[in-house]
Amino acid sequence: MSFKLVVSLVVSLVLTVVFELGFFLLAGKRSKKDLLLVVLVNVVTNPVVVLAYWLASFYTDVNHIIVKLPLELFAVLTEGYYYKKYGEDFRHPYVFSAAANIFSFGTGVLLQQFI
Repeated sequence: MSFKLVVSLVVSLVLTVVFELGFFLLAGKRSKKDLLLVVLVNVVTNPVVVLAYWLASFYTDVNHIIVKLPLELFAVLTEGYYYKKYGEDFRHPYVFSAAANIFSFGTGVLLQQFI
């Protein structure tokens, strides 16, 4: 595994957790258990998505959007499942998951414009 990939995995995970925790707080959530759950589901899904994206980008010539869409869908569905099963205050867990991922992804895209 290259150093660049490791840096990408770490930076992506840290930023995703920060952005999704920010979204959690902006959404008015305050449960400490749910806050921890947001961190844990992102620790599970983010490295898988980032690594799969890197591998697909490196070993195939498939359009990046075609690669990202199913990976992001995987993240939304997986996180939504865990929010529904273990969350205390997620009335619409899949909607929350989709919104948090859109917020995180969009904020990351905007941030890349300044780097």
